[in-house]
Amino acid sequence: MPATNVAFIGLGIMGLPMAANLVQAGYTVTGHNLTPDRVDSLVQQGGRRGGSIAGAVADADIVITMVPDSPDVKEAMLGEGGVFESAKPGTLVIDMSTIRPDVSREIAQAGTERGFRVLDAPVSGGEAGAIEAKLSIMVGGEQADFDAARPVFDVLGTTPVLVGPHGSGQTVKAANQLIVAGNIQLLAEALVFLEAHGVDTEAGLEVLGGGLAGSTVLQRKGKVMRERDFKPGFRIALHDKDMRIVTDSAREAGVALPVGATVAQLVGALKLQGDGGLDHSALLKTVLQLSGRDE
Repeated sequence: MPATNVAFIGLGIMGLPMAANLVQAGYTVTGHNLTPDRVDSLVQQGGRRGGSIAGAVADADIVITMVPDSPDVKEAMLGEGGVFESAKPGTLVIDMSTIRPDVSREIAQAGTERGFRVLDAPVSGGEAGAIEAKLSIMVGGEQADFDAARPVFDVLGTTPVLVGPHGSGQTVKAANQLIVAGNIQLLAEALVFLEAHGVDTEAGLEVLGGGLAGSTVLQRKGKVMRERDFKPGFRIALHDKDMRIVTDSAREAGVALPVGATVAQLVGALKLQGDGGLDHSALLKTVLQLSGRDE
């Protein structure tokens, strides 16, 4: 691997372990985050402190952004002292956040006009996937830029796939979030159903996991839901944002999502009840409430 400087903007639950994995792989990683303690953690693992977006990206060959929402990406890319103002022309800019596909296309066009190579590359796999470098990476953009980014993707995940032009990665990620939310909701319902009938839920979920009902959601969320451990790996507030992207994009395309729209309402309701900071496995709480089995 040639010596490569990476600027990593956004060191949250996902971003910090991703940046740390790049450090361990031999990249020079300069991080920036709104809360400096996250940068401190990266520095302790061998990374460098950027101080600002402009400071982080000044000497970067590759810039990665991993921030919460569309406005955050626009500010990081297009704002004063942002990536497009401060990085070197020709820099490979990879947005790994989950945002609206139309915003992703807007950012790609703005970056291309300024001489940058831009990819949208949202990920799936949650905090565990980020830590274990087993993320699925859905990439939109040009083949040549994907090929240039492939060594970085191979450090961060196991399934990097170019799915189409700019914005396509975000569209596939929206579909991913639709499937994940639906899976979690049905797992929650199944778990409450098993509990109501006095079944050993550990054994019940084990055997379900070995059949057609098995899924990554069941493997990763079944135990924490049984134990009511809703420590955030992926917060309800973020999944609510993602489900609004799904429903808005579906409406624009004239696509009916009857089950997805219902699950989106359940995710949104849980956030409105004050549980936006919990893991999305907390959808179990709503099923318990609706079943009169509040704990």
